[in-house]
Amino acid sequence: MTDDRLETRTMAGTDIQVSPIGFGTVKLGRDQGVKYPSGFKIPDDREARELLKLAQSLGVNLLDTAPAYGNSEERLGALLKGQRDNWVICSKVGEEFENGESHFDFTPEHIRFSIERSLKRLNTDRIEMVLVHSNGDDVNIIQQYGCLEVLEALKKEGKILASGMSTKTVEGGIMALERSDMAMVTYNLKEQAEKPVLDYALENRKGILIKKALASGHACLEGEDPVKKSMELVFSHPAASAAVIGTINSGHLKCNAEMCARVIRHLNNQAS
Repeated sequence: MTDDRLETRTMAGTDIQVSPIGFGTVKLGRDQGVKYPSGFKIPDDREARELLKLAQSLGVNLLDTAPAYGNSEERLGALLKGQRDNWVICSKVGEEFENGESHFDFTPEHIRFSIERSLKRLNTDRIEMVLVHSNGDDVNIIQQYGCLEVLEALKKEGKILASGMSTKTVEGGIMALERSDMAMVTYNLKEQAEKPVLDYALENRKGILIKKALASGHACLEGEDPVKKSMELVFSHPAASAAVIGTINSGHLKCNAEMCARVIRHLNNQAS
């Protein structure tokens, strides 16, 4: 193992071991309606397989997907054949992407349907983490639909191992943590409004996944390395278990993972 290989850590409040970098797979399945600074071409199977192989060699074991990511789940189901146990999968429920447009359905019936469909698409008997894919109306979704309770029931059935919500508000993030295992929140050099959710998670031993850690590719700092500064910000908060980064550029993936390993090692040395 090289010094720059990622080491797994335990997602707080669970037994799940995750790498601090998660490989986001939206670009494996969807190129419409995405908010990146430049266009991209969806990788073919050979390219996708090489990206997964590279991620694994760097110590990445966490894959982030969703029904809203086009055919990402189906592709992963085929690409991970024979190596499913090497990966931790995080998927979602609530958002659908059809005919170039997103729509949302948080009803208990749809959530159960969505999980059964994801299991088939991913060619697996369980999904380690499932998050409600919020449309921004976090509190209303949690209170009106009982979606977190449905995910809890699916946990008891062994179909998922941990559950939570990808939130967009502080109130929603804390409410999700009160009622489930984890939350996925935005936290980067430009946006830190959801820091109270991380603070709550730390105090209550709940899991945190970070989305948009590099501001969806928009992170920029005059005269400083934005990736290094982003990693320092994210991982200096002890609640952050992993940051999901959705690159399909092998060079970026390698640099991001190696920088993450160096930053975490430095922070650990400081703490000791």
